[in-house]
Amino acid sequence: MAPPRYRGAFNNGFQFSIGIGYLSASLINYGTEKIKAGWGWRISLVMAAIPASVLTLGALFLPETPNSIIQRSENPQTAKLMLQRVRGTDDVESEFDDILKASIVAKTIERPFKNIVRRKYRPQLVMSIALPFFQQVTGINVIAFYAPILFRTMGLGEEASLLSAVMTGAVGTVSTFISMLIVDKFGRRALFMAGGIQMFVSQIMVGGIMAAELGDHGGMTKGYAFLVLVLIGVYVAGFGWSWGPLGWLVPSEIFPLEIRSAGQSITVVVNFVFTFVVAQTFLAILCRFKSGIFFFFGGWVVVMTGFVYLFLPETKNVPIEKMERVWRNHWFWKRFVGQDVDQILDTKLSENFGQN
Repeated sequence: MAPPRYRGAFNNGFQFSIGIGYLSASLINYGTEKIKAGWGWRISLVMAAIPASVLTLGALFLPETPNSIIQRSENPQTAKLMLQRVRGTDDVESEFDDILKASIVAKTIERPFKNIVRRKYRPQLVMSIALPFFQQVTGINVIAFYAPILFRTMGLGEEASLLSAVMTGAVGTVSTFISMLIVDKFGRRALFMAGGIQMFVSQIMVGGIMAAELGDHGGMTKGYAFLVLVLIGVYVAGFGWSWGPLGWLVPSEIFPLEIRSAGQSITVVVNFVFTFVVAQTFLAILCRFKSGIFFFFGGWVVVMTGFVYLFLPETKNVPIEKMERVWRNHWFWKRFVGQDVDQILDTKLSENFGQN
């Protein structure tokens, strides 16, 4: 529903909200840790019911999108009225025609999960798997889930470790907000590149410092611990304005209507599966790799940054209904994507909706 020129900012609001939630949870944990009776963790769990309740109640007031209305109704006039409402203008003919065209194609597809594996949808299928996978192997969940453990390993006390988690949450939230402001100006690829370089450099420096100073069983001076904390903040900031929000933004805007439900489902499943895998294997990897775990995730950052540079086209300001054009003009993906079908769609549009 977001206008193309603001789509990146609106969509990055999703990750920004996650950042606010993580920061709020860290603050609550920091506060409840001070409860000496030992039942503070119960407050932490109960507080999670508040945003869950807001989300559930808010869903009752959520309107249908114009695309959904067209898919569920034979009369496109209702969808046009909704589009005029969300755009704040009656001049929506061009965009509405694009939505109608996409709807015509989508109605010919009965099994989106079967069709998404077709050759013409190969770019979208690869991105729906690769981007959420890469987002998780940046190592961000190592910081998000185990920041207090990492900081205690570096010699910080329990209270200081929780406070450090608050700091990383604040840095991530602020950097994601910055991404909202600039993503539609500089584009997705530029932020992916800049964030990848920033994360790689900070991870290598953290790994090097911890290998030299911490060793297998030693401690770390407060000076080095502070430096590592700053570098982790740099890393979190890099993720916050690149792979954090863009890992959700790009998959949300590349799927044509006929496979959008399947593509989005695959993206979420891959993301959650590898979130689980990283969370469950991190401690074992940490015990085996020790400080080398930062080199491990840094290597993945190199791979994913190279992948984006070679295979991800720029999608800023491109209407979702016309997104297939970026694949037809890409040096690699154009061999998989068919020729322009706009003329055929125009003919079908007049046949199916001309009377309306």
